[in-house]
Amino acid sequence: MKQRTPLRKIQPPAYKAMFTLDEEAAKVNIDPLYKELIKIRASQINGCSYCVNSHSKDARKKGMSEQKLYLISAWREAENIFNEEELLLLQMTEEITLIHQHGLSDDAYERSIALFGEQTTAEIIMAIVTINAWNRIGVATKLQPPVEVEEVA
Repeated sequence: MKQRTPLRKIQPPAYKAMFTLDEEAAKVNIDPLYKELIKIRASQINGCSYCVNSHSKDARKKGMSEQKLYLISAWREAENIFNEEELLLLQMTEEITLIHQHGLSDDAYERSIALFGEQTTAEIIMAIVTINAWNRIGVATKLQPPVEVEEVA
């Protein structure tokens, strides 16, 4: 798969606006591991290999366990691995990423308000929207993760 011309070269103002959105999303009070959980799950659903690779590395650096990282895509079958907040974030990420199916359910939204409050719920929604936008850029331009040479122990 040949990578396409990066949008940042063709559409610098739009790309700059995406970075501004990303910077704002980074300022929120969501736990850093929760942000990575959102980014990984949305990227898995959207098939953005670049973002799955990048955010999996970031999650490991921030302390996410290998077990949890491996089970994100199968979170419904591994509910005992994730806490209540993480399960809700994964559900919200899927519902918003797959918005065409039924949108963010009233149940998930109301549980988020009860668990996180109105401000953090809004921040979670924006975090999910932001990574979905980046995923669409990555997939549309066929952005590839860098090839890394792994050392054998």
